[in-house]
Amino acid sequence: MNTNHLLDDIHNFFQISQKEINSYSPLTLAYLGDAVFEIVIRTIIVEKKSGTVKSLHRQSSDLVNAKAQAELMSRIMGALTEQEISIFKRGRNAKSHSVAKNANIHDYRNATGFEALMGYLYLNGEMERLLELIQLGLVELSQ
Repeated sequence: MNTNHLLDDIHNFFQISQKEINSYSPLTLAYLGDAVFEIVIRTIIVEKKSGTVKSLHRQSSDLVNAKAQAELMSRIMGALTEQEISIFKRGRNAKSHSVAKNANIHDYRNATGFEALMGYLYLNGEMERLLELIQLGLVELSQ
């Protein structure tokens, strides 16, 4: 399985050279990771469930928010490698100028760390690992 197919296609189609992953700030990783996580969740919901777009949006919003992401992060923490923990901590500790909307600062920072990890895994071509962690977190969340 080519786990980096989309990223490779983006680089090739738009003639963008791949940057060194460590050159990205933690907040840039989180920015991208937020979008990657959302597309994974939306895809799961659309493929598994039916309903109006409003209903689908409500279901995805239940998982794509700071509180749910912080909870998911706490559920997968024990399964992370040292490198993944380091990326999470860099994201969590990054000084953001935005404020949490409908979340406390602790959840917001942990969610930012989670998003940074998702962005890192995506840019590093580790989609299988990214999906594995999301699946683990979702299984844990539903229990």
